[in-house]
Amino acid sequence: MTDPAASSHLWHGTTILTVRKAGRVVIAGDGQVSLGATVIKANARKVRSLGKGDVIGGFAGATADAFTLFERLENKLEQYPAQLTRACVELAKDWRTDRYLRRLEAMMIVADRQVTLVLTGTGDVLEPEGGVMGIGSGGNYALAAAKALIDTNQSAEEIARKAMAIAAEICVYTNRNIIIEALESA
Repeated sequence: MTDPAASSHLWHGTTILTVRKAGRVVIAGDGQVSLGATVIKANARKVRSLGKGDVIGGFAGATADAFTLFERLENKLEQYPAQLTRACVELAKDWRTDRYLRRLEAMMIVADRQVTLVLTGTGDVLEPEGGVMGIGSGGNYALAAAKALIDTNQSAEEIARKAMAIAAEICVYTNRNIIIEALESA
């Protein structure tokens, strides 16, 4: 019998959420790093500014792998300035075809003022519908909560904070130590 945790390793271990609303885009991430059933660190920073500060991103998965992907994305952003989609497509091509990169176990959400994208190791570069997307072990919980809140009068950041708090109540791999990066949208 197959171990369900082994087959969903890319979705295991954190929660990253993006919300785009009313001229603002935010990416929120929790701070928990787990090794099996043990919390190794509670205040990790999984969300950061990229490039020249005009792109934000968050990762779920192995930390070293995510930092490798962030570095590669920053290189692509230097090659294709102000073209986040193009840079992400080029990174996804490399991720799928490069022998080293194919082994990386991480997912990313990245955003600039115009677009939000999810990148996976299977070559996907996806733009979320409705301005919200979640990845990681608690991603679906945060996504559902954000979708329920998106039509309220709350700001993108308020929605992200509430949705992440809900995910932390449900997912044992997600904590309430939330880091948020934000950009004004175009």
